[in-house]
Amino acid sequence: MFDRKFDQSFVFAKNITPIVIGPPARHPVLFKIWFNHSVTRALKKIGADIFLSTDGFLSLKTSIPQIAVIHDLNFEHYPEDLPKAYMKYYKKYFPLFAKKAARIITVSEFSKKDISKQYAIPLNKIEVTYNGVGDNFSPSDIPIIESTRMNFSEGSPYLVYVGALHARKNIERMLLAFDQFKKNTNSDYKMLIVGEKIWKNTKFESTLENLRFKNDVIFTGRLTSHDLNKVIGSSNGLVYVSYFEGFGIPIIEAMKCEVPVVTSDVTCMPEIAGNAAILVDPFSVNSISKGMEELLDKEKYAKYIQLGKKRVLSFSWDNSAKIVWSCIEDVLAESN
Repeated sequence: MFDRKFDQSFVFAKNITPIVIGPPARHPVLFKIWFNHSVTRALKKIGADIFLSTDGFLSLKTSIPQIAVIHDLNFEHYPEDLPKAYMKYYKKYFPLFAKKAARIITVSEFSKKDISKQYAIPLNKIEVTYNGVGDNFSPSDIPIIESTRMNFSEGSPYLVYVGALHARKNIERMLLAFDQFKKNTNSDYKMLIVGEKIWKNTKFESTLENLRFKNDVIFTGRLTSHDLNKVIGSSNGLVYVSYFEGFGIPIIEAMKCEVPVVTSDVTCMPEIAGNAAILVDPFSVNSISKGMEELLDKEKYAKYIQLGKKRVLSFSWDNSAKIVWSCIEDVLAESN
């Protein structure tokens, strides 16, 4: 089901029938209309056996069994990171969605425990299904690395961040840490920021403007999956130091590209990275900077690449699909 014109890439098999129903759900008021009325009517019309929502939103008006995929509850812990209208909607309705769901799927043991604790949901109602990593991610060879650097970083080696420019992604501290890293090491590294702004943030813009090495920070915007693979695979390290995540897919994308990772020691990230990443305190600029400096140590650099190659084998979309399908079958069996 779509609330607007869709990309044909979503229709990737013969058993997929795309349905567009309005209105476009671009605001909390429209969220309520779309899920409680438009989706409810559509489910009844097509005679659906089950409704699987991959972003956690459910219809509160249907009796059809529903499965909610809830990635994380960032808004419960850091409500100030969201515009007020969205925050109020999420805090009011996600507890209701969690209780309404026949089963909840989430992406880490951390999120499972958090959902259970926040909303008093029995642990046996929540299934953990790790995200996978796309087959399009692979190591870059020397010619690709050289051409990618010429295209994106003025020919210089670089560190890369991938993700939305959202408050919880901790971009400000990461940039301050990069500034400190440049000062401490006198390296010629650039910092590539791959992602789009979600909401305006004047504090972030002020931090960027006051950086000593602001000219070494490069914003690429959003990239195609082909370019993203090249940009990650040609980097000298992924820096992903969010202070709250449900999973953190760029961590395993970088490992698949055989690139070392610097990530946070909080929420789900130690669970996902295991021993295969440099873990830092996301609330400490100094800790993040020291993590970047570790990437200059050739022995540690090689060690984390090898550990990452092993760690990423634990994450497969095929395994994820099997768990989701098993969850669907269980819910259908319970409803009959």
